[in-house]
Amino acid sequence: MKKNIAVVWGGYSSEKVVSEKSAEGISSFIDKDRYNIYKVRIDRESWMVEYNNDFSPVDKNDFSFVANEEKIVFDFVYNTIHGTPGEDGLLQGYFDMLGIPYSNCGVLASAITFNKYTSNNFLKNFGIKVADSILLRKGDNIDIEAIEAQLGLPVFVKPNVGGSSFATNKVKDAAKMMEAINESFIEAPEVIIESFVKGVEVTCGCFETEKGLTVLPLTEVVTQNEFFDYSAKYLGEVEEITPARISEELTHKIQSLTKQIYKLIGAKGIIRADYIIREESPVLLEVNTTPGMTTTSFIPQQVKAAGLEMKNVMTEIIETEINKINSTPSH
Repeated sequence: MKKNIAVVWGGYSSEKVVSEKSAEGISSFIDKDRYNIYKVRIDRESWMVEYNNDFSPVDKNDFSFVANEEKIVFDFVYNTIHGTPGEDGLLQGYFDMLGIPYSNCGVLASAITFNKYTSNNFLKNFGIKVADSILLRKGDNIDIEAIEAQLGLPVFVKPNVGGSSFATNKVKDAAKMMEAINESFIEAPEVIIESFVKGVEVTCGCFETEKGLTVLPLTEVVTQNEFFDYSAKYLGEVEEITPARISEELTHKIQSLTKQIYKLIGAKGIIRADYIIREESPVLLEVNTTPGMTTTSFIPQQVKAAGLEMKNVMTEIIETEINKINSTPSH
């Protein structure tokens, strides 16, 4: 009998539009001969399952829905909400309480990595190089001169929790910093200001299944834009080269670092770590525990370059997590 898979998308942030594209990608990757696939949209207004060109409400008591007078329960959740509540640990806690296996990191790993400042400072303790940064909260006394003195110019100003480069700006002139800070505060209650690191940008995917840890080939990110912004990510204003045009030695170094990060945060499912290579040394930008999964996203590119099939990777991740739940003794 086919297992029921919920592909969960939506969320409460501007990244909802990206999440919808990822849901389409994931739905196309999952083996339809083996699984029944249902897209589930979660937003502030409602939780709805797409079924027969219509929408049915989710029963939040057990994450089920009714179709043709039959109750349908889910065997697995593929979570592709970018931003809250799917990337910050909130949904993960809900699924843990219900005992439903899901695709990505658990509560702690999700909460840590979603907060860029906390994540980078946590990993810095283990010798991983990160950009210097300052955290601002609403209501803080903001001293632009002090920020410039500490971090120099240019700097990146962005929401501390969020992604897809929404409300992110590269600031070259201190006179424009406050405007960028205010824009980021519209998106999130905390803002991170990071020093600019010049170099080659690369990204590396990694996932774990019952077969062990798999680290993927690197992708080099080349854009004529000021940085890898929303237009570069989703409007094609970028060149993505997989595998990256760097030495084998540096490739292995970054892959080993990505494996180390995976273990340090206690990750599961697929993650992606982004780096800038400065003078042959990788500087971590951020860890993404719910990476974009459209057909043209980095992870599918890297999986293909590794000689793997997305369908098989999806199956292995799904079955690994289902088996974990089934083998866990109930208390």
